[in-house]
Amino acid sequence: MNSVGERMRPQQIIQPGDPAGNFSLKDQNDKTFDLFENMGKRTLLSFHPLAWTPFCAAQMKSLEDNLDTFTSLNTVAVGISVDSIPCKKAWAENLSISKTPLLCDFWPHGMVAEQYGLFRFANGFSERANVIVDEKQRVVFVKVYPVHSVPDIQEVITFIKNLKIS
Repeated sequence: MNSVGERMRPQQIIQPGDPAGNFSLKDQNDKTFDLFENMGKRTLLSFHPLAWTPFCAAQMKSLEDNLDTFTSLNTVAVGISVDSIPCKKAWAENLSISKTPLLCDFWPHGMVAEQYGLFRFANGFSERANVIVDEKQRVVFVKVYPVHSVPDIQEVITFIKNLKIS
């Protein structure tokens, strides 16, 4: 993107069958997460608008609570929002999230959400959405949820269980 004007144009939401665009983001512990480094595994990208909100807290706790299930399904689950590393670190500690990476799409502000067509320009944060990327870095599932809701994690787990190994 060359100018602010270009960045203000909403992008089309990524669709199943699309290649997943690579990205690298820091998590709450200042550790870099790179999507392509997870090739050979499935990845759940769980976008949430903002830390310190009840719906986002429940969404992220559901990832941590189902960590063993995701691991057994060869899946890495990560949360993504526009919050900063210090904010995500304090929030993760407050929620007792110690193993799930909470990625910081902080700067450039919301760039990964925008890359996936999930950035809400009018609000300055992402949609609440789940995107599943398969072992070959192809998008296989995309669902956008109402902002004031908690995604059904069992729906996501069932979808992953029914995926054929690619």
